[in-house]
Amino acid sequence: MPASVQTRLKEKLLRYAQNPLRYAVKLSDSRIGGYRFRIGDYRVIFEIEHGTLIVLAVGHRKEIYR
Repeated sequence: MPASVQTRLKEKLLRYAQNPLRYAVKLSDSRIGGYRFRIGDYRVIFEIEHGTLIVLAVGHRKEIYR
């Protein structure tokens, strides 16, 4: 993943972590995770446990759900 994309993802995740459910979409298939963020062409799959955001996967939108 290019450094510019990593920086963008980091900045967005720090912002989204303040109120994650405002920006999240609930996933219909809970086997891969509970929620996702869309950040450009990338998706961040995550769970929220005891008030903590746990990132499960980060990847390009074409490959993340496979």
